Amino acid sequence: MTNKKRKRQGKNDSLNKIQKPASNAKPSSFLEKMRARLSGGHFRMINEKLYTCTGKEALNYFREDSSLFNLYHAGYKTQMSNWPEQPVNVIIKWLKKQSPSFIVADFGCGEARIAKSVKNTVFSLDLVSSDPDVIACDMANTPLGSASADVAVFCLSLMGTNYQTYLEEACRVLKPGGWLLIAEVKSRFDPNTGGADPEKFSNAISELGFNSVKRDFSNKMFILFYFTKKEKQNSKRKEIEWPSLKPCLYKRR
Repeated sequence: MTNKKRKRQGKNDSLNKIQKPASNAKPSSFLEKMRARLSGGHFRMINEKLYTCTGKEALNYFREDSSLFNLYHAGYKTQMSNWPEQPVNVIIKWLKKQSPSFIVADFGCGEARIAKSVKNTVFSLDLVSSDPDVIACDMANTPLGSASADVAVFCLSLMGTNYQTYLEEACRVLKPGGWLLIAEVKSRFDPNTGGADPEKFSNAISELGFNSVKRDFSNKMFILFYFTKKEKQNSKRKEIEWPSLKPCLYKRR
């Protein structure tokens, strides 16, 4: 083999060594990015749907294709992983300080984190269930008995346009003196950006039959409301003016 041929062969060998690893790495990285974008796109679409329809419509939506529920929760977990603190953990800490005999109704339970973390009896409620311990239902119409729970929890789950019917159901389910805990994205209660006035929201829940105990604004990402159900309910309650809660929509990144 001549010197010229040896040099050409050496160049080809060097190119092969450089190009082969790149051809193996780039498609893998590209596909991962595409999968993430597709998954994120599906999450945003489903998320917007849940914030802009009624609970009954959302229930029918997931009944038509229950796989969408898994897609939503996969995207939800990704979003939550960016939060420095998750509201469900704050609620779990609170519950662990209460009596273990308290019966809890977890409205919009997701992966039933509360039920898996406390000693209390927890009724986990959500639109779809792949877990025998989760009750699939419309949160405005649960199978729980009246005055059967000591605590009702809504952790980032007041999503429907008829959210007030979920709170009415919680009022029915709670015992007199029972606790209502609501954690919501802070931006939904910022009047400066189109969110609801937290004072008007609290007043509406008070008119429903609750006492406002505490509002926690300390977290950067979410707000926590604590209420207790009044011992005596007003049988002639006037029509309540419920503020519109701003949808929490995620931008494409």
